[in-house]
Amino acid sequence: MAKAYNALYGGYGAYELKVSYQRNFMLGIAFCAALVAVIVGGAYLYKVLTSIEDTIYEQPMVIKTIADLGPPPTVAKKPPRVDISAPQRAKPKVGIPKPVADDEILDDEDVVIASREELAEIVAPDLSVDQQAGDQDIVVAIPDEEYMPAPDEFVPVEIPAEMIYEELPEYPRMARQAQMEAVVWVKVLVDKNGDVKKAMVLKSSGSRGGFDEAAIAAAYKCKFKPAIQNGRPVPVWVSYSVEFELEDSN
Repeated sequence: MAKAYNALYGGYGAYELKVSYQRNFMLGIAFCAALVAVIVGGAYLYKVLTSIEDTIYEQPMVIKTIADLGPPPTVAKKPPRVDISAPQRAKPKVGIPKPVADDEILDDEDVVIASREELAEIVAPDLSVDQQAGDQDIVVAIPDEEYMPAPDEFVPVEIPAEMIYEELPEYPRMARQAQMEAVVWVKVLVDKNGDVKKAMVLKSSGSRGGFDEAAIAAAYKCKFKPAIQNGRPVPVWVSYSVEFELEDSN
């Protein structure tokens, strides 16, 4: 019997597995086929059930009167569409050159620009007296006071004003005893003669030691070289700083 068993399954390999491998192979194929059938059938059944739930049964529309039919469609023709063109605008006339005669052309060589000396020699006519102009009297009254610019007014000059003498301010007594120091920015109006006509605090010291008042009092005693415009002195505003420093005891 042992010889016949060996002749059937050969003389190599696992003999106990060869005896049952065909049965196990058929069982595996049957199990896979059943699993595939269950999956496909479940998907098809789910699709059928969901399609039944989504079906909407529409109720038939019952018309009982003519009013339920609604208004009939219009048979009137629509008016034809009219194309509206853009409005015509006139071309601008500014910038278009105009031809002129040769004798009317202004040559650059004919233009004469007055020099600074010639402008300084120009003297305005005397209009301080009454003059007759036809049937109307013209009276021009010019004040003798010179024009003074405002503190924030810009005056163009060729040579700026320059301080030639600075009056040292008196150190406030209370500030000296308290060992206080400060810096005050002062803005003064210098007239044609170089004198200070007005003085104001441009930037305060920020303390109550009397520094601002002392700087303003000393500003009126300062002397300036006046500013020059077109070869003549003019009044201008000048800003400068006043430093209050204690003397070193060492």
